[in-house]
Amino acid sequence: MKKAVVLYSGGLDSTTCMAIAEAEGFSPYALSFAYGQRHSIELEKAREYAPRIGAQDHLVVDFDLRRIGGSSLTGDLEVPKGREMDDSIPSTYVPARNTIFLSFALSWAETMGALDIFIGVNALDYSGYPDCRPEYIAAFERVANLATRTGTEEGKRFRVHAPLIHLTKARIIRRGLELGVDYGLTHSCYDPSPDGMACGECDSCRLRLKGFREAGVQDPIPYLRRENL
Repeated sequence: MKKAVVLYSGGLDSTTCMAIAEAEGFSPYALSFAYGQRHSIELEKAREYAPRIGAQDHLVVDFDLRRIGGSSLTGDLEVPKGREMDDSIPSTYVPARNTIFLSFALSWAETMGALDIFIGVNALDYSGYPDCRPEYIAAFERVANLATRTGTEEGKRFRVHAPLIHLTKARIIRRGLELGVDYGLTHSCYDPSPDGMACGECDSCRLRLKGFREAGVQDPIPYLRRENL
């Protein structure tokens, strides 16, 4: 099996992405980040679940984006709740986050001799982040092949896989269930309670609940305000 680095947060999308990578014949190496995010419960789920869905190794990189700020996920700004989601970029956008994450993934991939990177971004049911769009993924793939010894001196080609990018949340959930994903061990909330319960009102919770509703499946995790959605 070919090795692949999978960006893995412990959330719904990245967990499904990990399962897809394995189903496509890759040996997944999970890469997570402790970057000062307020929703660190997601990382706890990643540590718990990575070996159970076939990760050959799980690397957690620790750095602190709170020192930079600029996001309600890494600073003192309030996480927006119950907003009408449109084309505007919300305060939960973390500046250059996917570029940072993919750069680490590229470095690890090149070190281990892997040519494939998986990322669970989605451009349909999402919060409008610019680094979740197909043109961004294509651009980073070009950078990966221009900026590495593997891509220049060795003449090999990196590929950035984004298997969820054109799927609705409902289709993502259905695909994950087909592959045996246990969504009870995932977490998606941007602003969980102190005991780790999902708020049910942030963009991520609302998109997740909408996806389960449209998929005709009950979301197995508890919410503080599920009944309001």
